[in-house]
Amino acid sequence: MIMKKDPYVIVDEDVQEYAEQHTSPENEVLQELYRYTNLHVMYPRMLSGHVLGSFLRMVSQMIKAKRILEIGTYTGYSTICLAGGLPEDGELHTIEMNPELEEIIRKFLVKSGYDHKIHLHIGDAMDIIPELNGPFDLVFMDADKKLYADYYVHLFDKVRPGGFILVDNALWDGRVLDPDDRESKAIAAFNDLIQQDQRVENVLLTVRDGVMLVRKKKNIKYKI
Repeated sequence: MIMKKDPYVIVDEDVQEYAEQHTSPENEVLQELYRYTNLHVMYPRMLSGHVLGSFLRMVSQMIKAKRILEIGTYTGYSTICLAGGLPEDGELHTIEMNPELEEIIRKFLVKSGYDHKIHLHIGDAMDIIPELNGPFDLVFMDADKKLYADYYVHLFDKVRPGGFILVDNALWDGRVLDPDDRESKAIAAFNDLIQQDQRVENVLLTVRDGVMLVRKKKNIKYKI
């Protein structure tokens, strides 16, 4: 039985700071984007940040991804990190619901030097995902938590056999232990969905706010 704690602390602040100090530093563009987001954009906590961003870049590199799908661009921090792991001929499709962020996103994608690899889609992911051609080697989900299960259903057949899905906020500040609001209930239900899906293998990592790492088994046939 999992015991409820109040308040929840997933990663101690001093431990988080230590982890950041022992992670390869952000480049100048990411540092500028981090500062800009915190000064000018609502809900800057949504930004992936140094440790998670570095993790995303390394995963992209490790699996030698050539095609990536991101659901939830926000201001583009995670987008730049994921694109940093792509080869020169790789491509990344990223979807952002909020049109007010488009100018900021495009500005920093150009600054990153990866804009030629990145296709930015502004609109509802549920409308855009069906229009995208697979297969994708890697998917990163960090958008409307209430729709995580719906995103998963819509994108699963677009992930190549052996491909990976990364899902942010899978622990939701620990509230998945005792969910009592729409977001925490949706994430807890999504985590259960993944755990019971025999088509995948998965591990829930206590990185930042929790990252669910999902690998699609190779014996699952890919469909357009």
